[in-house]
Amino acid sequence: MKIFKGKAFFFKSILLHIFLVLVIAFVSINFWENPIYDTIVNASSSTVNGSEDVVLVMIDNKSLENYRWPWARALYGEMAEYFTDYTKAKAVVFDSVITTSDTERPEDSDNFFYNAVNKSGNFIGGYMALTESYSDLDFGNTFDDEFFKKYSVDISDMRTKNNSRTSTYRSLTPMPQKYFNALKYAGSVNLDLSPVDGVLRASNDLISYNDNFYPSIALRAYMLANKTDKLTLTNKYLIVDKTGLKIPVYKSHGDIKHDIKFYKLLDNSEYSHQSYSAIDIINSYKLLKQGKKPVINPSLFDNKIVIIGANALGVEDVLETSISLNHPGADIQATIIDNFLHNDFITQLPSCQNILIIIVMCIITFTIIRLLSFLPSLLTLIALSVLYFLICLFMFSHNVIPYVITPLTVQLSTMIFGYSYRFILEGKNKEKIKNAMGKYLSQDIMKNVVQNIDDIKLGGKKANVTVLFADIRGFTSMSEKMTAEEVSMILNEYFSEIEPIISKHNGVINKFIGDAVMAIFGEPIQDINHPQNAVRCACDMLKKVDELQAKWLFEGKPKIEIGVGINTGEAFVGNIGSEKRLEYTVIGDTVNLASRIESYNKVYKTNLLISSSTYSQVSDFVDVIKIADVQIRGKAKKMDIYEVLRLSD
Repeated sequence: MKIFKGKAFFFKSILLHIFLVLVIAFVSINFWENPIYDTIVNASSSTVNGSEDVVLVMIDNKSLENYRWPWARALYGEMAEYFTDYTKAKAVVFDSVITTSDTERPEDSDNFFYNAVNKSGNFIGGYMALTESYSDLDFGNTFDDEFFKKYSVDISDMRTKNNSRTSTYRSLTPMPQKYFNALKYAGSVNLDLSPVDGVLRASNDLISYNDNFYPSIALRAYMLANKTDKLTLTNKYLIVDKTGLKIPVYKSHGDIKHDIKFYKLLDNSEYSHQSYSAIDIINSYKLLKQGKKPVINPSLFDNKIVIIGANALGVEDVLETSISLNHPGADIQATIIDNFLHNDFITQLPSCQNILIIIVMCIITFTIIRLLSFLPSLLTLIALSVLYFLICLFMFSHNVIPYVITPLTVQLSTMIFGYSYRFILEGKNKEKIKNAMGKYLSQDIMKNVVQNIDDIKLGGKKANVTVLFADIRGFTSMSEKMTAEEVSMILNEYFSEIEPIISKHNGVINKFIGDAVMAIFGEPIQDINHPQNAVRCACDMLKKVDELQAKWLFEGKPKIEIGVGINTGEAFVGNIGSEKRLEYTVIGDTVNLASRIESYNKVYKTNLLISSSTYSQVSDFVDVIKIADVQIRGKAKKMDIYEVLRLSD
């Protein structure tokens, strides 16, 4: 049973390869591309410092040494008043979500904080969009309406495709009413981690909720710093109309995101931006209220965006990012704002373009394998891989990140498939050639050549063989009465019938000589009983000719008879000819004698004659008539030959 059948096998192989490519691409994109992406982002961040236009105020371990956690809201209020009364900060971002009143402390603590927030003209609070629905739907509907009226911004959706605002969110974190009334600006703190490895790589710039878009706390800070409430969303960019900032974004689960470009972490710090301890801000506020010199000069915050966050033992707000396993959330927000302030973005190549690269890489690889021999094609494909990697490095330097591993992995799989298919195809072609050549040469000789393919040369060996010659009687006169086509038809049928008989008895047809056949027994098929098999073969050939005579007589074709001569002896067996043209044959006096013995069938009106050397090997199972003292042409002495009448029981 054949392993494959032509085109069917090819197309099945192609389909299988396409399936494997899809599997490889899926695995690569989800498990290999992300680490490569992180490596590139990490490498690029190591040379770029965060901007001084964004600073952090952190509730750190030093802060908790002075006030136990959770903090009274009045402490937040003191920080808010510090930035309102004593600095010219562009925006103060409170990277925290307040959902309830502080029931453990006097109400004055909350009220002080709310009043400080209300007095500030640049304070931005955080909230989260949740996938769970409100427990109280009436409250939720009312809160959503009020939230939209107060915190929505003017967004012109100019997208021509994928403009759905379908969202996975079902509610927003509620706020205490007094906080809601006091807070003028709000932004979402939603940051989606990768579902594959839990790493943060993108910012949710706009969250989709109730068929509306709301800005993130970072984007809201940038908009407030530039005194604008108007955005335009296109298929590729989120544009801040007043500044002309174009954020390269993409849609994911309804939200509008951009890939975060991270910055170098400061020496001996876990932050990429300048940070200050919250307790120093609080103490500075109190000293300033007393007319004393502050711990931190308020002018350090002029014309800057300030982010207040927490990162202390027990109150960590950290996420894994491309540059850190424990990246403080406030510094992540600072990084996103920094991207906006300085138009500093990285973009991943769109999926359609990555897929096109994969397809082109696959086609080029397969074409090279088909057109070039193994070594040139292998070297070309290696050069192609290196070239693609260099192109990727060039794109990295321009903040564009394509798939790296996936195309190279697909190329490798295509190489494996291509070379495997080529090997199978070449094997099939070799088998075709072998079968075709087997029609011109004996299959056994062909096998001998294949087995010794690396040792083919002129020369051979001496061996004891039996040579059989079979010739058609009166062929010349018969062919004169028939057309060439009719003669060839009779010869083809005759040869087709006797070839299996010769093979059956371990004989090898050496050549067809016009209407004659020369067969060898004992080489290249090793057979110690070659004389006996040659004689049995000759008897079967004569029987087959008798059968053909009856058939040809019925068809109105001429009757033909054959004469067979057999001789056993030593002969040269091997390759003769030239270095460019070889022929596997047997030569020597043994061959000549077999041919001359066959010719005596005409003289003695016999069908099967054998030499005395052959007779000595078969005398125990043949009935013969001895023809004594025959003068063989080319021989000085007369010799005996034998007519084989039949095989004895």
